[in-house]
Amino acid sequence: MQIIPIGGIGEIGKNMFAIRYENEILVIDSGLAFPGDEMLGIDVVIPDITYLVENKDKIKGIVLTHGHEDHIGGLPYTLPQLDVPVYGTKLTLGLVERKLREHHILGDCTLNVVRPEDKLQLGVFKVEFFRTNHSIPDSVGIAVKTPVGTIVHTGDFKFDQTPVNDKPTDYHRLSKLGEKGVLVAMSDSTNAERPGYTLSEKEVGASIMEIFRTAKQRIILATFASNIHRIQQVIDAACHYNRKVAVVGRSMVNVVQVAQELGYLKVCNGTLVEVDELRSMPPNKAVIITTGSQGEPMSALTRIAKAEHRKVEIIPGDTVVIAATPIPGNEKLVSRTIDNLFARGANVIYERVSGVHVSGHASQEELKLMLNMLRPKYLIPVHGEHRHLIHHAKVAEKVGIKPDNVFIAENGQILEFTQKSGRVAGSVTSGRILVDGLGVGDVGSIVLRDRKLLSEDGILIVALTVNKETSQVVSGPEIYSRGFVYVRESETLMEEAREHVTKTLNKAVNGKKTDWSVVKNQVKDSLSRFVWEKMHRRPMILPVVMEI
Repeated sequence: MQIIPIGGIGEIGKNMFAIRYENEILVIDSGLAFPGDEMLGIDVVIPDITYLVENKDKIKGIVLTHGHEDHIGGLPYTLPQLDVPVYGTKLTLGLVERKLREHHILGDCTLNVVRPEDKLQLGVFKVEFFRTNHSIPDSVGIAVKTPVGTIVHTGDFKFDQTPVNDKPTDYHRLSKLGEKGVLVAMSDSTNAERPGYTLSEKEVGASIMEIFRTAKQRIILATFASNIHRIQQVIDAACHYNRKVAVVGRSMVNVVQVAQELGYLKVCNGTLVEVDELRSMPPNKAVIITTGSQGEPMSALTRIAKAEHRKVEIIPGDTVVIAATPIPGNEKLVSRTIDNLFARGANVIYERVSGVHVSGHASQEELKLMLNMLRPKYLIPVHGEHRHLIHHAKVAEKVGIKPDNVFIAENGQILEFTQKSGRVAGSVTSGRILVDGLGVGDVGSIVLRDRKLLSEDGILIVALTVNKETSQVVSGPEIYSRGFVYVRESETLMEEAREHVTKTLNKAVNGKKTDWSVVKNQVKDSLSRFVWEKMHRRPMILPVVMEI
C-alpha cells in the first residue's frame, strides 16, 4: 500500500494525498495555496496532479475533510482533468457546489453527500468518516481500511470540549479505531510548536459579547469568511443587543448564504440587512461583518481602511475588531490596515491577548491525545511547514512512537507500507502550478523572474527600423523607458544611451548582410553594461527591430 503526498507537506496549503493499493487509488482533499510575495500577479497556487492524470482510470473518488480553501479550492482545476466522484459532508459540498458553479463546470461533476457516521466502499477501500472540531462546521477525519491496514487522516482538528454547535469530536470512534489497530496516521501539524491546549471557540464568544456591551457606535468585525462558528457568535451578540448586521465582501456573502440555506447558520428574524440599510440606522445599532482579516489588498476591510470602499467608510468612534491572527507573511499587510483604521478615527481591537481569536488547530497536548487514542504504528505529520513536522515528530516520540516510524515526507514521495514495514519507495511528479487569471500553468519561474525584474528596475525598449535588402538603419534607434527613469528629466542620460546603441549598431552592421537576432543580443548586452556603469541598475532591455 502506498501513500503519496501530492501537496500539503512542508507547506500550509494545497493539501492533497493519494492512497494506492495495486491498481486502485483514493484521493483525500484537493486544495490550493495563496501566492507568496514573490509570486507577482499570481491568483492561486494548486498542486501538480500529473501523477493523478496519468492514472485517472484507477481513481475511485476524492473524499474531502472540510470546506476550507486549502482543502477544496483546487477542485475546479482538478475535476475537469480527472472526472471522478467527490464525497464530502453537506456544508463542504455546499461550498464546493458554489465554487464549481462559478467555474461553469457544476453540471459535469458528481457530488455525493456523506454524514460523519457514514461508511463507503470505494473499490478496495472501505472509507469511514468521524466528526472532528475545527473552525468550520461539518469537519471530519477519514479512516481508510485497506487490505494492508487502516490509514487515518485526522483532517484539520482540535479537541474543543465546548464547541459552538454542541457537537464534540467523536472520541468513541477514534478509540475504536485505535483498538482495532491503525497502521498509519496522517495528522495535522499546524500548531505542533504550541504547548498545551487550544482554547475553545466559545471563549471568543464571551469576548465578542463584551465588545458589543461597551461599543458606543458601529462595530465592524473582520474574520475568515469560512469561520461560521465565529459569524454565528457575532450574530448571536447582535440579536442580544438588538443590533442589525450587514455582510460585506464577496466570499463572506457567499459563505453566509450557503450556511443559512443549509441550516448551519441560525439568524433571528430581521437581524441580517443589506449594507445600504445601515445608513438610516443609529450607529449604535449597526454591525458589519467583513473579509480582510489578513490585510489582503483587494479585501473589503483593506478598502474600507483606505476610504476606497463604495458603500462603507469609517466614522470616528467605530469599533473595528480583527478576529484573526496574521498568517506568517501577512504581518505587514495587517499592520498597514490597522494603521489606516486608527488614522481614520476607529478604535481597533486586534491583539492576540484581546481574546477575539482562537486557533482551529490542535496544540501539543491535543496531538498527544490523538496519537494515544489512535496508537498508530507509523505517523506521517501533514499540514505544516517543515518545522511543524519536526515538532510533531518530537511530540510523537514522547508518546512512544519510534522515531524510525515517523516519516518526515516531501511532496511527491512514495511512502510504501506493508503490515510489518514502511519505507520511501521513490517519487512521482509533484510541485506547484500557478494560476494567473484564466491561465493555468502558463506562468512559470522565468515569467516570475521577468515580473520581479520589471517591478524592481523597469524596462528600456530600443526600437529601430532597418532596410531588409541593405541592412541599413532607416529610423532610430529610439529608446523608451518605463519604470526606469522619467525621460524628460533624464534627457542627457537617454541621449548618451542612444549614442551608445548607435555605435554598437554601426560596429555590428558595417555595411554587410546582418543576422538581426545576433545584433539584438549585442545591443542588449552593450546597453546593459552602459546602464550599469552609469546608474548601477539592471532594467530589462528589449530591442525591437522592424524590417521594411
